[in-house]
Amino acid sequence: MTLPTSYKQMFSTVTEGGDLTLALHDRPMQAPGAGEVIVRIEASPINPSDHAVMFGWANMGEAKTEGSGESRVLTAHVAPQSMANMKARAGLDVPVGNEGAGTVVAAGEGEFAQSLMGKVVAVFGGASMYAEYRCVPAAQCMPLLPGCTAKDGASSFVNPLTALSFLETMRLEGHNAIVHTAAASNLGQMLNKICQADGVDLVNIVRSQAQVDILKGLGAKHIVNSSSDTFMPDLVDAVFETGATLCFDATGGGALASQVLTAMEAAAARTPSAYSFYGSVDHKQVYLYGGLDQSLTELTRAYGMAWGVGGWLLPNFLAKVDQEVGNRLRMRVAKELKTTFASHYTDEISLSDALDAEIVARYNAKTTGRKFLICPQMAL
Repeated sequence: MTLPTSYKQMFSTVTEGGDLTLALHDRPMQAPGAGEVIVRIEASPINPSDHAVMFGWANMGEAKTEGSGESRVLTAHVAPQSMANMKARAGLDVPVGNEGAGTVVAAGEGEFAQSLMGKVVAVFGGASMYAEYRCVPAAQCMPLLPGCTAKDGASSFVNPLTALSFLETMRLEGHNAIVHTAAASNLGQMLNKICQADGVDLVNIVRSQAQVDILKGLGAKHIVNSSSDTFMPDLVDAVFETGATLCFDATGGGALASQVLTAMEAAAARTPSAYSFYGSVDHKQVYLYGGLDQSLTELTRAYGMAWGVGGWLLPNFLAKVDQEVGNRLRMRVAKELKTTFASHYTDEISLSDALDAEIVARYNAKTTGRKFLICPQMAL
């Protein structure tokens, strides 16, 4: 096919004065170099992890849109106290979109790159997939199995690899079960399927009865509702039954991480052992991997001394493990793309639609059960 001379790509920019803009820029089409391919991007999901790059600390409740079509620009203000967190970005045009999928339409020299010509591939693009085309290293592409479309493969990396890497982290650190918060999310549902298949006990923390019902429908055994009056005793019971000493927390802020650690300590106290002023000897670990709650993380130390709270990020984890682990995880995703790792989208929008303030308010709400897919080949 004949490639266009330019294409549209989405960029997020913050000014020194505290204004954030999200807009489509014209980018020149480049010829692929050795080991590179040009992918016509056909589907790219909007994940919570994308929001941080797109919007940062801007006040999205007052975001406005001007213009129409490809000239549409979204603008939001960043408060002075929040600019300290975005100072390094001031004046930079930052590309957005962590992952996507599409068809390889051109390839540079190299056996693997050439083998991808005409194939549908998933791409972990490193924050640049909200675009009509992308030139990427062939090594970043995962060929989809026959019968899989770009929409099937659009969410092949962030959620599937995160869920699989949770279990890898568990095994590497010597834990036997997991606690997961915001557990009715797309990622949480995948994690449930993986844990059931692999025989791993999982404690699911949700915040409503509707979310309890979602996970029950998936066969989840241990579900705890944080809005229930019996949340803490229910959580202690679930942690005791599973022996979970590892938690992945998607909320980040508030007291939830501390409550999980407290429950782990209380569960450990049910098993008779020698008394220690320093609490249980088994290490209890909470990893914050999301920021659904932007408030301060509160820790009320009532869980002895064998505990830890830290950050967890998928790229950092994959960089620490050897290549065999990464390849093994990707192969499992490819094989189970239409089952375990299937993603379902409630809304399909164009690149310019993603800049409409009313639509932004809907996908930025991060509502359980609602997932947006950007289709860059859709008319602007």
